[in-house]
Amino acid sequence: MAERRRHNALLITMAFVYALKSLKNKKRYIGSTDLTPEERLKKHNYGSNKFTKRNRPFVLVYKEECATKTEARKRENFLKSGAGRRYLDDVLKNR
Repeated sequence: MAERRRHNALLITMAFVYALKSLKNKKRYIGSTDLTPEERLKKHNYGSNKFTKRNRPFVLVYKEECATKTEARKRENFLKSGAGRRYLDDVLKNR
């Protein structure tokens, strides 16, 4: 599970949004998780998802930490939009 911290008796769970790139055909996969992106990558490469099973192996090319699962899901939806794809293309191009 992702890092969990106690702050003033509240349990804060971090979530992540991430991008994977297929080494097989260069396709990109965007997802969100409450696991670390590295743990989720292992599951994708094992074949836990229909899309990633057909396009594996994958490498992790991008990740963002979010405060909540809801925030991570919203960011995932943005990165899957046209503007989000362009944003991610720019970020990855400049690495």
